[in-house]
Amino acid sequence: MMAARTRDPRRWLAAAGAALLLAACTPGPGPAPSTPPPPSPSTASTATPPAGIPTRTTAVDITTDLDAPWSMAALPDGTVLVSERDSARILELLPSGGTRVAATVPGVDPGGEGGLLGLAVNNGCGTSGTDGCLFLYAYFTSAADNRIVRMPVAGGPGSYSLGTPEEILTGIAKAGNHNGGRIAFGPDGNLYATSGDAGNRASAQDRGSLNGKILRLTPEGRIPADNPFPGSPVYSLGHRNPQGLAWDGAGRLWAAEFGQNAWDELNVITPGANYGWPVVEGMGGGAEFTDPVLVWPTADASPSGIAVVGNTLYMAALRGERLWVVPLDGGGASDPHAVLAGQYGRLRDAWAAPDGTLWLLTNNTDGRGTPTPGDDRIVSIPFTLLP
Repeated sequence: MMAARTRDPRRWLAAAGAALLLAACTPGPGPAPSTPPPPSPSTASTATPPAGIPTRTTAVDITTDLDAPWSMAALPDGTVLVSERDSARILELLPSGGTRVAATVPGVDPGGEGGLLGLAVNNGCGTSGTDGCLFLYAYFTSAADNRIVRMPVAGGPGSYSLGTPEEILTGIAKAGNHNGGRIAFGPDGNLYATSGDAGNRASAQDRGSLNGKILRLTPEGRIPADNPFPGSPVYSLGHRNPQGLAWDGAGRLWAAEFGQNAWDELNVITPGANYGWPVVEGMGGGAEFTDPVLVWPTADASPSGIAVVGNTLYMAALRGERLWVVPLDGGGASDPHAVLAGQYGRLRDAWAAPDGTLWLLTNNTDGRGTPTPGDDRIVSIPFTLLP
């Protein structure tokens, strides 16, 4: 059997990554997000996937020996940065497959599910370099709250560093769990962030609270004029603990969300919509709340990061220890199936790398998983093996 190999991440990412990320991350006014109506809901099953699914012997290790990693982000030259929740370190992936510490983020106060969480890159430099216009954004738990900061990126491959954090948004309530933490720049150039209810269920229905929401800000932390609630960063409400964000080719924003005891959710997010928590978990069927597109039993999913490539959505599952492959068809979603069940343990994030493969970030060293030698790791899987 072929053993897993370690390969040079930048060799595969540099050329394609620069072009893709300059297009995706450059801020600009842009149109408001497309908001077509959500598709009809259904319940996911563990349907048998087509033949040719991946196994450990067909995946490739990009890097190993990470400590409770949480998020990946790529710079315009293809260099990948990884956050570690408890150490507050941001690691730079090296051509050898090893890592170096690019920065330790000050003010991070890890505990429970809190710590250094999501990363996102915003590039306002064009092709002029990194001087003062390339920023790494981070969502983290401080001693007082959850917050979003941005840090200027300096240096080059093998020597990247981060400058002093600038606060973008503060005051998101923290707790031992339900901290949310995913951030991403949308096709409109704005920053989107997921926040959990921090154990206070009522906050999800309170438009005056930052918790239990998907939030939308400009890259500077201002409130976009076309947000659904004037003067508020709230983009949608009624969420328990969303941790996945991705856009499809039609401009729809998809979000994956942890349920409580019954149903995890995959939602299409529309501005100002209310997704029901804590009144509804999963399908509600009423006019007051927006139903999810798909639901899973919590033992099968507990979803975190998601990625959309073409007409397929990939959803990383923590408790479910599998990757859900969800075909998107004309705005809907149908016939999801699981791959890699139990092969890599807990999966925290999924990322469509410009090298034409899907990168998965495992999360077995966070105190809830069962680490194996080399955990935690980033693995690469060809899309041809993800039918």
